[in-house]
Amino acid sequence: MSIFHAIVLGLVQGLTEFLPISSSGHLILAPWLFGWNDFSNLETQRAFDAALHLGTLVAVLFYLRADLVPYVREGLKVVVTPKKANLTIGRRAWLFVLSAVPAGIAGALAEDWITKKLGTPALIAISLMVFGAVLVWADRQTGTRDVDSFSTRDALLIGAAQVLALNPGTSRSGITITAARKFGFSRDAAARVSFLMSVPVIGGAVLLKLTKLASDGIPDGLIIPMTVGIISAGISGWIAMWGMIRLLRSRSFTPFVMYRFVAGIAVLTLLSTSFR
Repeated sequence: MSIFHAIVLGLVQGLTEFLPISSSGHLILAPWLFGWNDFSNLETQRAFDAALHLGTLVAVLFYLRADLVPYVREGLKVVVTPKKANLTIGRRAWLFVLSAVPAGIAGALAEDWITKKLGTPALIAISLMVFGAVLVWADRQTGTRDVDSFSTRDALLIGAAQVLALNPGTSRSGITITAARKFGFSRDAAARVSFLMSVPVIGGAVLLKLTKLASDGIPDGLIIPMTVGIISAGISGWIAMWGMIRLLRSRSFTPFVMYRFVAGIAVLTLLSTSFR
């Protein structure tokens, strides 16, 4: 795998993981569009995918560090020394962990089926447009709730919606933001809820993949591309979060929806020709 390809895929992962435009879909479309074939087998691809997700995990941990420190501290206190804990913050921390359970279970049970049956360019294109339309519909709702109002009901329902993101093209951030907006969160709060929900989901996925990688060993020639991919994904992921929050202070999610439709139509157009 070339360093250039690793940089590009890292940028794609970082920019699309937190923007509501589907990272998994773009990581399939980018090699398809450019005709890249960097992986000799599925295990090598999953190893590199783990590296990219590690990069975005580092990015979200750094970006949300001011929020995460009290969540981790009080969440642990709730378990170890509940009388000394801030129960409100500690309880909310565990609700974000709870929100990851539906997608975690579904992903573990259906990973092979998802890999084999989903993720074709045509399905990604259709998913980009369909779930983009759902996002713009939900974004028209009036929402004033903030992150502090995140409840058990939110954890279960938005967490259940997150299962749909296992389909490449749906977008994990997109579907969680859509659900959060539908349940009354403001645009800024919906984005932050999505970011916070990403920590246990990405963290759990990275832990599982890195454990398997440690057992199997890193494929030959992949250490440097993986390192480059981690750095590229981490930097671009932080930029994506910072940029989206600033954008949402004055605009809606419509620009992202427009991009989804343009990308979807472009892919379907290319499929109708002899380009790919």
